[in-house]
Amino acid sequence: MEPKKNTKANVGRNSSLYFAIGLALMLFITNYAINYKTYDKSDIDIGQLNLDEELEEEIPITEQIQTPPPPPPPPAAPEVIEIVEDEVEVEETVIESTEVDQETEIVEVEEVEVEEVEEDIDVPFSVIENVPIFPGCESGNNAAKRDCMSKKISQFVNKKFNTDLAGDLGLTGRQRINVIFKIDKTGSVVGIRARAPHPGLEKEAKRVIGLLPKMKPGKQRGKPVNVPYSLPIIFQVQD
Repeated sequence: MEPKKNTKANVGRNSSLYFAIGLALMLFITNYAINYKTYDKSDIDIGQLNLDEELEEEIPITEQIQTPPPPPPPPAAPEVIEIVEDEVEVEETVIESTEVDQETEIVEVEEVEVEEVEEDIDVPFSVIENVPIFPGCESGNNAAKRDCMSKKISQFVNKKFNTDLAGDLGLTGRQRINVIFKIDKTGSVVGIRARAPHPGLEKEAKRVIGLLPKMKPGKQRGKPVNVPYSLPIIFQVQD
């Protein structure tokens, strides 16, 4: 028996192509089946909005403020008004008009002299133009007079101050007294103040400074002025 198949037709020659097409088709169907999702209608139901429903607003409960009662009416005026006569007569002051006319005589006013009031000006000792002159310090320039005055005052205080007073007061060691005073416009020493560890030392310092001689006053711009001066007094008490 002879075979009926055509010997020229070779079906197996395109088998690899058919296999690739079938594999791709299966992969597409599988991917679609995996990613396919279904949703429940109850989950996606957004409901319906009813605009006819009234919104109920909660109104907070507030406390009613009680207003205070009105003030009582003023007392009624007395029926009979008593008239009291003034016992003291008051003289009325007549204010005359200050307006003038052409017939008013004009009085000439003499020149008014204005008196200059001298002010007490304090100029520090370190910046004054002309320092106060201590007796014996008349020569030299301003700086030399300043140094001479400081030296003379220190020598005067060291000579007059009673250093034994500290021992009598029961004080020991190094003692410091700060003294402040002014040389006024006449050259006198005024306004003496002292600060020390003991009131007795303060009293002694004021006594000694009060013994300073009268000086030639300091000048600023050619006018006498007050010159403040500070002096520290330091000494050692021997045990």
